[in-house]
Amino acid sequence: MRIVSLNANGIRAAARKGFFDWLRYQRADFVCIQETKAQQDQLQDKVFHPAKFHCFYHDAERKGYSGTAIYSRVEPDQVIRGMGHKAIDQEGRYLEVRVGSLSVISVYLPSGSSGDARQNFKLKVLKIFQTHLQSLVSEGRELVVCGDWNLARSEADIHNWRGNLKSPGFTPEERAWIDNLVNKVGFIDAFRELPQKEHQYTWWSNRGACWDKNVGWRIDYQVCSPGFSGKIRSTRIYRDKRFSDHAPLIFDYDYPAYDKHAARNKTSKKTAT
Repeated sequence: MRIVSLNANGIRAAARKGFFDWLRYQRADFVCIQETKAQQDQLQDKVFHPAKFHCFYHDAERKGYSGTAIYSRVEPDQVIRGMGHKAIDQEGRYLEVRVGSLSVISVYLPSGSSGDARQNFKLKVLKIFQTHLQSLVSEGRELVVCGDWNLARSEADIHNWRGNLKSPGFTPEERAWIDNLVNKVGFIDAFRELPQKEHQYTWWSNRGACWDKNVGWRIDYQVCSPGFSGKIRSTRIYRDKRFSDHAPLIFDYDYPAYDKHAARNKTSKKTAT
């Protein structure tokens, strides 16, 4: 099972930069996109509904802001927009598709960088988000949560960690939250399950020459429920072409739910015929 995820920083801008041309060759089973910055009525062009995918969007109420999307090869059993919290859901930050017992989630967590009020909102969202994920696992669901979490987990995940100890995205509270999620609650940071080279980042500021110098942050994740332990086959941060200020993640999993569900659908259609 291959999952591609990307903060597009505007899905229309990413399209102009060749994202959908590139996506055709990635053999993805699921594609999770964040920060679409568009309403669905602005995405009528067929490029935003790639062939062979079922395409779903969750827009923010505010135009040109936030928003998430998921493309799925198999028709989901259920599509869920939002976590049931108005302040979060009106920003289009959470989209989930369910295929059998598997939930694939596209999430765009707040950055907190615009001031204390938004940082406090971010910390509130993190608590709600963790409770929500734990409730899904308690229901027997397996999760792959993809997206821009707007926080770097450790010193290895940010180039200039000493200069950002008080910056939103690297505060002690945020790092403690994700450490608790991984080390105590048992969720899996899929990227760190496999050996990695140093200085692997997913976002680079447009200021200066951060991209060229690889002065970045790893703030984009695919985080899995405990049942995925030992099932992460490969991870890649794609940097050959640039579609956004974030890089796409291409992760492969040894997980059978997708194939079984597809086979079940085919069997049901034959029986119905």
